[in-house]
Amino acid sequence: MSGNLILSFYLYVFIVCSLIGVFFLTKKIGPSRQNPAKNKTYESGIVNFYGGINSSINVKYYLVAIVFVIFDIEAVFMYPWAVSLRELGEYGLVVMFVFMAILLVGLFYIYKKKILRWE
Repeated sequence: MSGNLILSFYLYVFIVCSLIGVFFLTKKIGPSRQNPAKNKTYESGIVNFYGGINSSINVKYYLVAIVFVIFDIEAVFMYPWAVSLRELGEYGLVVMFVFMAILLVGLFYIYKKKILRWE
């Protein structure tokens, strides 16, 4: 085996042992005051203001979150493309325009369905 591989293995074992040691150390040293309020399911102190278990939240919140994730992922894909545009050439440019066109069609669909409009 190579020397770098053995060194990496020892480093990995050291990091795992260090993490386990830190977890046990914080459990031992840290405060542990038990009280009924702390042991509740929701420790934040906020009472369920949406109603009971069967109450629902408006779907618009979920739709806006999904749209945000989709367009956030678009930005994640565009950055490496912009960095390596010279190596990709015209083919990379055309492929990114197709990708952007598909997302633009999706944006027009979202606009037509009035998902982003709050009433």
